Amino acid sequence: MTVPVRVRFAPSPTGYLHVGGARTALFNYLFARRHKGVFILRIEDTDRSRFQEGALEEIYTSLEWLGLDWDEGPEKGGGFGPYIQSERTGLYREYADKLLAEGKAYRCFCTPERLAHVRLEREKAKMPTGYDRHCRELPAAERQSMLDAGVPCTVRLKIPGNRKVAFNDLIRGSIEYDADILDDLVLLKSDGFPTYHLANVVDDHCMEISHVLRGDEWIASTPRHILIYEALGWQPPQFAHMPVILSPDGGKLSKRKGAASVLDYKRSGFLPEALFNFLAFLGWSPGEGDQREKMTREELISAFSIDHISPKAAVFDEKKLEWMNGKYLEERSPRSLIGDVMTLLKEKKEISDERSSDEIYVEKVIALLKGRSKRVSEIVDNGTYFFADPLSYEEKGLKKYWNPGTSNVLAKAMSALADVADFNRERIEKAYQDLAQSEGIAFGEIIHPTRLAVSGVSFGPGLFELMEVLGKEAALRRMRKAVEVMRKDYP
Repeated sequence: MTVPVRVRFAPSPTGYLHVGGARTALFNYLFARRHKGVFILRIEDTDRSRFQEGALEEIYTSLEWLGLDWDEGPEKGGGFGPYIQSERTGLYREYADKLLAEGKAYRCFCTPERLAHVRLEREKAKMPTGYDRHCRELPAAERQSMLDAGVPCTVRLKIPGNRKVAFNDLIRGSIEYDADILDDLVLLKSDGFPTYHLANVVDDHCMEISHVLRGDEWIASTPRHILIYEALGWQPPQFAHMPVILSPDGGKLSKRKGAASVLDYKRSGFLPEALFNFLAFLGWSPGEGDQREKMTREELISAFSIDHISPKAAVFDEKKLEWMNGKYLEERSPRSLIGDVMTLLKEKKEISDERSSDEIYVEKVIALLKGRSKRVSEIVDNGTYFFADPLSYEEKGLKKYWNPGTSNVLAKAMSALADVADFNRERIEKAYQDLAQSEGIAFGEIIHPTRLAVSGVSFGPGLFELMEVLGKEAALRRMRKAVEVMRKDYP
């Protein structure tokens, strides 16, 4: 890089941080780390009508959970603050006044009703629906009279005509707009707050942002921003507009189609390192010949390049995210998952067993189930029987493995287990082998009914490992209850 890299992620506190915003933050983070630059968090909260209480905390928590630690911004400070736009309004008015004084902007007194009428009339005439510049050449005396009377007004930029506005997008190449199709955009609203466009440009310049990496929905705004830079006599940063993210059915990603919040993915049992890795590949790849899909944070930072971001739409495939999460889950130690699992256990109404708050026990359960799970939540969903005795038994398993003689077999198994002093998987298996041999029955005739009795289902981790974790008392209690229940059906 010929200039120090300074990039920013600038969300608005109008709701949760969804995966599209998280991908934008991630690419900025990777680019900054790759070039030993600075990653800035800036809060764009000048649209007070859409502000949502609690949204800021959710944004901070989401970024922290993903490991996208910012170098400058709220809660961190820095030499270019404040980093919340509502605390910088005086600065925006200062630059709006400068443009007014230089004749590059003007005050607009048009009411919302008039603007709506103009838009409707222009639509009927099949004309561009932008502002008709009614106030652009107001006589000075008329303008002053309205100001003296306190008539509400906005400040608009004078868009120059008869010229092209061109810029080089680092992902898409050269992009050019005809200035004549751009209307005189509002810089300051009538309440004195800046629009996104003015605040964005002023902050990017004053914070010395070198590269702007943002979603492709901002491409149409870029020529307007360039004209603001020109009017203020500033050099624009370099722009890179990232591809849109689509749902698997091809539509734009929405909340209904998978654009859940980052914290929703946390609550659904995804690991931050898995979501981090997955988001990095939404529109980016490490390059030709490099087939890696699962990469560590350090590997992603080392390989990241804007050159490898595709302009083509990326598809959010949650099945692939689940696959990747399963891979990361395999690598995690059971101990590192205790906190997440215990949090989910507390949310399960059917679980009241004191074992759900026993870290040593929970760790053993995790060790048995994490290799069979794609999400942390599946450890809890599929392992409820570790924390509560079964209230029912899987019908399919009963039909397949339970017959009129099974209760007697299970009663003998209980008797054999009662004599096992050291209740571990090897001793339990040995007791079952001896029983099968002495009774002349198949091993499966004991194992499958036992599994149904102690867990309520016909699938899961190894039975003897499962029983060892449950413990002798719980295993025998459950087997006894199953025999009592089943003898009513199979006398």
